[in-house]
Amino acid sequence: MKRFATIFAASILCLLLVQPSWAQDRPGRGQGQGLGRGMGPGQGMGRGRGMGRGAGQQGQQHGHDDRHDADHEVFQFLLQNHEKIKRTVKQLPNGVETLTESDTPEIADKIKEHVEWMEYRIENTNPIRMRDPLFAELFQHTDKIKMLHEDTEDGVRVIETSDDPYVAKLIKAHAKVVSGFVERGFAEAMKNHAVPGKDAAADQTPTHPVIAGHGAVVKLPSAVQQPRRGTKLLVDLTSGGDVSKVNAGLEKVAKYVNIYAGGGAEPADATIAVVLHGKATLAVLNPDAYAAKFNTDGNPNLALLRQLHEANVELYVCGQTLISSGSKPEDVAVFVDTTVSALTAVVNLQSDGFAYVPLGN
Repeated sequence: MKRFATIFAASILCLLLVQPSWAQDRPGRGQGQGLGRGMGPGQGMGRGRGMGRGAGQQGQQHGHDDRHDADHEVFQFLLQNHEKIKRTVKQLPNGVETLTESDTPEIADKIKEHVEWMEYRIENTNPIRMRDPLFAELFQHTDKIKMLHEDTEDGVRVIETSDDPYVAKLIKAHAKVVSGFVERGFAEAMKNHAVPGKDAAADQTPTHPVIAGHGAVVKLPSAVQQPRRGTKLLVDLTSGGDVSKVNAGLEKVAKYVNIYAGGGAEPADATIAVVLHGKATLAVLNPDAYAAKFNTDGNPNLALLRQLHEANVELYVCGQTLISSGSKPEDVAVFVDTTVSALTAVVNLQSDGFAYVPLGN
């Protein structure tokens, strides 16, 4: 009996010791007063909302944490009711002072909630809305941002500054965007916002990194899904067209080559194989055979095919379709290989790990 009492007392003590940690898993609503930023349960900010540090901050650097969905809902609510929000921005030498309010109590409360959590995210470098270039850049410099807020009767007054001139410029640009949210709602929220000082247009000049004159690409070093080294592409080309012009499918192949060579942050070695059959079959004929078949002056595809070959693109033509079209393997340009069939080529290349990319009419 004495042993049972000892175990029971120890269990109660453990519960008492563990309980405070539950209360600190997220910001709590406390009874604090004044303008201080309380960071524990029950230590309030302004209207008495405590900002207890949440557990598990590691691994939450992209904004999708336990609070993400709630912040998203608040933001959506404010966008839906943007016409009932008033906002003024005062420019400071090193930042801004903003006043955001609403005559509707529910909206005013949401404004206060939103600001408190955004201040928490700034202080903890816990980003949100990272798809927007301006927001992503701003969260790269949270250690240089000073943010103070004061609840008013109808909303929040915020002073946001930085001793770093570049970060101060980011703060001012962000304040302008938030004013756009208030003015235009979802129409503004759907936009990406440029980082001040970065000339986006200058970075979007079309280039031809490997295949000159064909398949122009724009370099996008910050975009997602960058070209990966070691990629293997199987292009199944069946499209035809005007026999006096370059096959449009070959133009796309040139673009694929240029994308991997210079469309991303870094060049990425890729192996590209093209299997021509269907209406694209005769695009690989040598000049004399092509001219005899279509009554043209040579073959308009050969210059581009040669460029692709010199860029180490593997070129294959379906032997079955070639012969059924009245031509022979001997009629094919010297840098194109004839396969038993398109079927066998496609199956074999896929078995070798090539990703299938169809190009048809």
